[in-house]
Amino acid sequence: MSEWTAGYVADIGYTYGYYSELNPLRLRLAFLNQGLAFPEVGAACELGFGQGLSANMHAAASLVQWHGNDFNPAQAGFAQELAAAAGAGAQLTDESFAEFSARTDLPQFDYIGLHGIWSWISDENRALIVEFIRTRLKVGGVLYISYNTLPGWAAFAPMRHLLTLHAQVQGSEGQGIVGRIDGAFEFADKLLEANPGYTRANPGVPERFKKVKEQNRHYVAHEYFNRDWEPMHFATLAQWLEPAKLQFACSAHILDHVDPLNLTPQQQTLINATSDITLRETTRDFIGNQQFRRDYWVRGARKLSPLEQSEALRAQKVLLTTPRADVTLKVTGMLGSAEMSEAVYTPILDFLADHKPRTLAQVEQAVRDKGVPFIQVLQAMLVLSGAGHLMAVQDDALIAKARKHTDKLNAYIMQKARGSHEVGYLASPVSGGAVAVTRFPQLFLVALSQGKKQPSDWVPVVWALLQAQGQKLIKDGQALETPEENLAELLSQATAFAQKQLPILKALMVA
Repeated sequence: MSEWTAGYVADIGYTYGYYSELNPLRLRLAFLNQGLAFPEVGAACELGFGQGLSANMHAAASLVQWHGNDFNPAQAGFAQELAAAAGAGAQLTDESFAEFSARTDLPQFDYIGLHGIWSWISDENRALIVEFIRTRLKVGGVLYISYNTLPGWAAFAPMRHLLTLHAQVQGSEGQGIVGRIDGAFEFADKLLEANPGYTRANPGVPERFKKVKEQNRHYVAHEYFNRDWEPMHFATLAQWLEPAKLQFACSAHILDHVDPLNLTPQQQTLINATSDITLRETTRDFIGNQQFRRDYWVRGARKLSPLEQSEALRAQKVLLTTPRADVTLKVTGMLGSAEMSEAVYTPILDFLADHKPRTLAQVEQAVRDKGVPFIQVLQAMLVLSGAGHLMAVQDDALIAKARKHTDKLNAYIMQKARGSHEVGYLASPVSGGAVAVTRFPQLFLVALSQGKKQPSDWVPVVWALLQAQGQKLIKDGQALETPEENLAELLSQATAFAQKQLPILKALMVA
């Protein structure tokens, strides 16, 4: 493995994922729920941006000036391609952490994001990142960081060690990383069949290993097969970040803010009686056997007054991004599935069903005669946002300025969808981020942009494109063989898209 990779898998590209936690707009609701002041983000940076999808979506969909770095030149090349298409000025490079940290032409940042790199790099690179944060994050600025956590990884870590050891000593460079992964999986299957004492002492390992084998090999390579791989306790991360003067603010996983979904009354009493933040969060990780944390840290936490918190919360705008009929009154937290109160959620969802941006004050006013107080409105906003049904909304002036860039980026991505399914997201100037739109819906939007008004008009356009590439649709795991079957399935998908997803994409100014 070449030296420039620093032990990180580089012979297979990372997945084309989008991570909404990196959207600076999302931190407002989380911070306000905790009564914390948040920065107005003008400059932001993503370290280890992978294919650069998140960085480009956020640069195009806002007025934030984004910088970013990823050591992999192939990934940086794709990211730069997207940046050029959007024209939003995102500055994305392929330098090492040492080179990027040494630059003198970077601004001071209001926001720095690291998604999925902290656990997979060396201590030397962690130290460089901490120094970068210390010197580049403004007072009041926010760090978003996600990482593999103990104790949740404690049982499976030995299995990961075995897999990587087999790939190193039994695999060969000529196989490529996918071949070495498959060989390691085959070996591990034989070990588990031999009923080792390890799995008798850790009975959950075989099922977890089964789920790993089912995952995308590109994801598996980057998740499990890097040289450096170190889950850590919350307290250990806090020690790492201390030189940068960072304080823990709150979880970036919004459902973590709703204690009844995650903690029993006894557990809540235990947590609330723990005043030390480090001990409290570590205890919470033990309660949930946490495997992965997504957190906000701030350089100088400042509490809002109750009046400031109340006014800022009520001014927060949201938009329902799931069809009203598809929002089930169930949500899953650490305690499992929970039922949402119909008396609370039905009037709220009915009010938001037209997919228009509304402030929490407007929601409060609309449901007041239903006996729903603001504290329940706020909890509902947290639950619906955490479940993926709500998005925060930018100010109108920002939306108007960002749309020219999102239109350009989306047009470019949709053209790529003609021959590829890799990028399954489009940018929204309304949410300041991205929304999931898979390949065929993107192609329906292409047909719509060509003046084809009805779903029945989109189908011939898309089918002609698929035929030219020798492609067929898959339904229930089987390829559809005849043109008639393919056309019927396309029409079914187009009709459903027009009825359900298209109105939401219009509200988000994606369509």
